[in-house]
Amino acid sequence: MSNRQKKALFCVCGALSFACVLGAAVAVGSPQWVKGSILCHTGAELVNATDSELEQFVGRVAYGLFHGQRLRQCGLGGRPLRFSFFPDLMGVIPMGLHVSVLLFCALLVVFSSVTSAFCLYNAFGSPYETLHGPLGLYLWNLISCLCGSLAMILFASEVKVHRLSEKIANFNERSFVYKTQAEQFDRSFWIILFVFLTHAVNILLVRLAGIQFPFQEAKEPELSTGASDLMY
Repeated sequence: MSNRQKKALFCVCGALSFACVLGAAVAVGSPQWVKGSILCHTGAELVNATDSELEQFVGRVAYGLFHGQRLRQCGLGGRPLRFSFFPDLMGVIPMGLHVSVLLFCALLVVFSSVTSAFCLYNAFGSPYETLHGPLGLYLWNLISCLCGSLAMILFASEVKVHRLSEKIANFNERSFVYKTQAEQFDRSFWIILFVFLTHAVNILLVRLAGIQFPFQEAKEPELSTGASDLMY
């Protein structure tokens, strides 16, 4: 592959990585990670509500990593409330797990920025066969993929295993018990998945440019008469 084609591919990788930076940053601050419906279980049992009457006892909840809102209904109209994870829910949610999700999301933004910079450096600079060259292109994309996957796995565990929506719905509630009727991941969660897939595509584009995977082949050492060889 010619140098011009390699530069074009590296520019595409850099642009995709920069889009990942913007997408991940927007997703972290957005309250659209999970949306669902919550049932006022106590109120529905008190009046022995049937299927048609259950709608008066079904509220909504939507939240992100920092804040969200809920609407609780127990047959007497909705009670909307906005909340923040810090400091409102610090004693309710699995704090260590939630902070880990925030940490990996922050690392995803950082390493996506590093990936974008290194792709553009390889396109317009003169990289050497170290972390500035092909090894760096694979390494930073791989780390970004790892951060994105861990953020999604830990957040899914927090929502599904630790029943985060129910804990939010029952926060500061003494008279009624709420249960999650339905919940699904919202657009911000899928943006993180898109970022993960984009970095995986970047790895394939780097391979398409003719850059061998690190340590793919054990080559015999060649004699060198000067400085390190340029990548191209």
